[in-house]
Amino acid sequence: MNDPAIKDLDARIRRNSKDIAAYYRRGQLHAHHKAYRRAVADFDAVLRSNPKDPEALNNRCWVRGVLGELREALKDCDAAIQNRDRYADAYDSRGFVNLKLGQNSEAIADYDAALRINQRHASAFYGRGLARVRNGNTYAGNSDIAAAKAIQANIAEEFASYGVR
Repeated sequence: MNDPAIKDLDARIRRNSKDIAAYYRRGQLHAHHKAYRRAVADFDAVLRSNPKDPEALNNRCWVRGVLGELREALKDCDAAIQNRDRYADAYDSRGFVNLKLGQNSEAIADYDAALRINQRHASAFYGRGLARVRNGNTYAGNSDIAAAKAIQANIAEEFASYGVR
């Protein structure tokens, strides 16, 4: 990977193997570059230092969801929410995992929770829209999908890249 920011973080970690902030940021960058296994390893390092870190738990949840490790992902999301109850991204991640599991009603509830906290959360609108369409509520689902696309035009392509259509 040729990302100079990752190379800088690699150097920071070589100098100080306990630099949790560097592991966390590198995990985010690995996820951004679709190096999901590397991202999980970095979030694991953060969680060894602080097992209740809601950010690391949420990020590992999402990455595990992308990888298809759905039961493990749910555990991470649940723990993130338990450690920070008004955490829109964790509800969104859990909604994503529930959507991939085909648990549409649970996904809708999670996306509803995310949208109560952040009314402009594109992925929560899009995921809820997909779940609503799958549950037969086409009008509301398509309305959510349109709202998501108004916030983030490429949201459908993003979800498709994670295996969700």
